[in-house]
Amino acid sequence: MIPLPALPPQAAWHDTGTSVFPYAVRVEGRWWVLRLNDFPEHPLYTLFIDAQVIGDMDDDPAAWQQLPSPEMVPALVAPERAKVLHLMAGLGPYGTETGTPCTGDWCTCSILTDEYAARPNTPPRTSAEQH
Repeated sequence: MIPLPALPPQAAWHDTGTSVFPYAVRVEGRWWVLRLNDFPEHPLYTLFIDAQVIGDMDDDPAAWQQLPSPEMVPALVAPERAKVLHLMAGLGPYGTETGTPCTGDWCTCSILTDEYAARPNTPPRTSAEQH
C-alpha cells in the first residue's frame, strides 16, 4: 500500500449519511472521500480525492487522527452530500476504480450500486444533534 497524504490539521471529516462512502471532507477545493469496503475480503477503506483512487488502508492512517464514528461528526448538508454522491457515482464496489469491480459471491460488492449508496443509512439528524 502506498503512503497516504497527510490530512491537513484544519480538515474535519463529515458524515455523508451513507454506509458506502461514510466520510468526506473538502480540502483546498477537492473532495476527499473514504469508501468503506467489505472487510476482511478487501482493505477496510479506500481513499479517493476527487474520485481518483489514492490508496487502500486497513486501519486509520497513522498520519491522521483516528476516524471518529459517524455519529460524532457533523453531517454534510444536502447539496454537499449530493455533490459527493455524484462525484463517487459508479465507485461503490471494490475494484471499480481500476476497471475490475469485485464480482465474488463471497462479498457484498454487487449490492453497492449508486442507488444503494444514495439511501440514507440513518434518519437525518437535526442541527441540534450535530453539535
